[in-house]
Amino acid sequence: MKSEDLNKEIGKKLREARESAGLSQTQLAKELGYESGTAISLFEAGERKFKTEDLRKVADVLHREVGYFLGEQGPKLDLKVALRADKDLSEEDKKAVLHFIELAKKRHEKR
Repeated sequence: MKSEDLNKEIGKKLREARESAGLSQTQLAKELGYESGTAISLFEAGERKFKTEDLRKVADVLHREVGYFLGEQGPKLDLKVALRADKDLSEEDKKAVLHFIELAKKRHEKR
């Protein structure tokens, strides 16, 4: 894959992950230590190359593996493992996740 194509692929994945996380370009920029959302806009357009350390920061902030941004398919996330592994969830967040699981179970039972 050409460098330009890789930059565009990374940019596309960055936008998907950022939007999925509910962050604006400005919010993500601040999380990463940039002064404005322009840097994120340039990354998403494939017009700016990521340094390795920046890609690692992005992956960490957006809770993705670096390989996700490179178009690699990783192992499917196991819900039980993910919930045990994420020590940063507040009690309120944990309750919300459990509530969602209960809703999903009820929906499944209705079928």
